[in-house]
Amino acid sequence: MNNAILLGLFSSLFFAATFVLNRSMSLSGGDAWWSAALRFVFMLPMLYLLLGMQIKRSAVYHAIRQAPIAWLLWSTVGFGLFYLPLTLSADYASSWLVASSWQITIIAGILLTPLFGQAIPLRNLFFSCLIVLGIVLLQIDNLRTLSLQESLYPLLLILMAAFAYPLGNRKMMVLVGNRLTTQQRVYGMVLCSMPFWLICMTIAGVNSGLPPVSQVSQSFMVALFSGVIATLLFFKATELVKHNMKQLAVIEATQAGEILFTLLGGVLLLSDPMPSGLAFVGLMIVVLGIFINGFSTKP
Repeated sequence: MNNAILLGLFSSLFFAATFVLNRSMSLSGGDAWWSAALRFVFMLPMLYLLLGMQIKRSAVYHAIRQAPIAWLLWSTVGFGLFYLPLTLSADYASSWLVASSWQITIIAGILLTPLFGQAIPLRNLFFSCLIVLGIVLLQIDNLRTLSLQESLYPLLLILMAAFAYPLGNRKMMVLVGNRLTTQQRVYGMVLCSMPFWLICMTIAGVNSGLPPVSQVSQSFMVALFSGVIATLLFFKATELVKHNMKQLAVIEATQAGEILFTLLGGVLLLSDPMPSGLAFVGLMIVVLGIFINGFSTKP
């Protein structure tokens, strides 16, 4: 359990690159549809090479042929309906605000538990609510200065992403069981989400033409840091505890660490303003919630 928590925290560090780089591309005028699609286009050859031996890829293709519709559906949900809305939200909010709002996925993951035949873990729900309380405090000052569109539209996008990511991830874990490794499963999901990303690239090409070189290079960095490294770390962490929904909820809660890393990256790289005293209180509550949540569950 402790190893899974550490993997979850390290994955949150690399996931933070998503929010900082997406906001950077948005501020420079990049089309969010390109930003979202390019990440997964770059991820595909990276994961292909990472798998190495042909026999490992053959096992993925065999698993896909056994249930192609399920693979296409849950890969599109877990990656497509997660990442496109999250990327679009960067056009309307700062990197740390998006990262903090994204933590609603903690509650989403817990609320999805009954879909997998288990009761909602009430203790984890309580401590996850503590994390969300910290998130609310973190962004109160920012919310006071936003218009209805600036606050509601990105929130709806993030809500969609927050439920899609754990739903797609868990459905795929149930589908493949122990037949595939974490790397194989992620590769298969990226591959099966390609039809969705091809549609996104078509829309982006019609609306804004080809992406600039700077957007392509930053999308490559997102693919490497967040798409490959962070995703594999997080999926490995969830795989370690996949038979215990309470512990799985704890691992998903470690993603609140993204707020701290994104805040640091936004301030240093994008010149984002430092949060107020109230926001710092929120940060401390988030950190406290992560540790209490993690150590309140017995392995």
